[in-house]
Amino acid sequence: MESPITFVEDELLRKVPSWRDYLSAKLGFRNHWYPVKLSREIGEAQIAQVTLCGEKILIKRVDGKLFALRDQCLHRGVPFSQKLECYTKTTITCWYHGFTYKWESGELCDILASPDSKAIGRRGVKSYPVEEAKGVVFVFLGDDDFDVPPLAEDVPPMFLDEDMALEGDSYVVESNWRVGCENGFDGLHVYIHRTSPLVNDTQRSLPIGHTAESGKIELREAPGEPKGVYDSFAHHHSLWEGRVEGDVVVKGVRNSRADGAPSRTTAASLWMPGVLRVDDFPDAGRHQFEWYVPIDENTHYYLIMIGKRVSSPEEALAHEQEFWSRWKPVSLDGFNNQDVEARLALQSFYKRDRAWLEEMLIEGDYPIIAWRELAHRHNRGVQCPEHLG
Repeated sequence: MESPITFVEDELLRKVPSWRDYLSAKLGFRNHWYPVKLSREIGEAQIAQVTLCGEKILIKRVDGKLFALRDQCLHRGVPFSQKLECYTKTTITCWYHGFTYKWESGELCDILASPDSKAIGRRGVKSYPVEEAKGVVFVFLGDDDFDVPPLAEDVPPMFLDEDMALEGDSYVVESNWRVGCENGFDGLHVYIHRTSPLVNDTQRSLPIGHTAESGKIELREAPGEPKGVYDSFAHHHSLWEGRVEGDVVVKGVRNSRADGAPSRTTAASLWMPGVLRVDDFPDAGRHQFEWYVPIDENTHYYLIMIGKRVSSPEEALAHEQEFWSRWKPVSLDGFNNQDVEARLALQSFYKRDRAWLEEMLIEGDYPIIAWRELAHRHNRGVQCPEHLG
């Protein structure tokens, strides 16, 4: 099988054979499901514009169902979004020459300026599979002849569980998606969170760093199931005091809970095509899901969802209210914003392809290498410039 054409120099790719595809995937991976919007952001008859892995896409809700098309007319390549025209609810018309396409299939069904053209019915603009789950809009970005896998294979375990109530919000971060993945999965990076208001709000324990045992990292690679790297913190060595020249200069926070529930995060796992799950975070009995979705090579869509198992609509409503009153300001804006700051700093270095070979990783970074290698083995294709049209 031929290697995909990439805009990372082959000289660099040859130096990392075990994670070559990951280094080449500046624009992400093809033939995967990605979240692009929250369901609440697209109302009936509304059209949303998104960029996914560099591809410009329009999404419209018609009679409750979502459809997605490439934002580019076949005729002369102009974007529909420059001047949106929809004369019927099931079609979109190019403002330039009147080429009209069906939302459901992308089929060219009319040309207003040339109604007798033989091109009508023979061609179509690219359409994308769309699914909604847990209040999130997912788009499958892939090849036309690729068999679309179930959404369940591209989200972390637990996310789709019927009793998992989820609430979340999203951000746009000016860094590459890979920088986002690695920041979230980095056990040493908890050092930056020592000043977060979340620590006092939840009376959590937070070391200044924790290191995984390489032999205890679990690779989840079963056929037909999500592919990921699972890291249980039970196997970690946690560091509670930071020293400079022998003197303690920084201390972690140790707390215990009267109810016996975990006072700190119990595990983190990173799944294809680029989504983190953190267990017992931001508090005991909750799970945080973080997607790092490529927009382009320098920007990613950062979706954070907090989940809690519930047994009734009343419990689900309570979780929703708690998210907006507590977790959004204290955790997303008070904890994860520190991660965003770190990614912006990382991007200033990793925006150069050669920087990925100039980095100095240490023993505690083993989970990151395990992730890179798993992503190389299990991606379904690398997004390349020629895919952008």
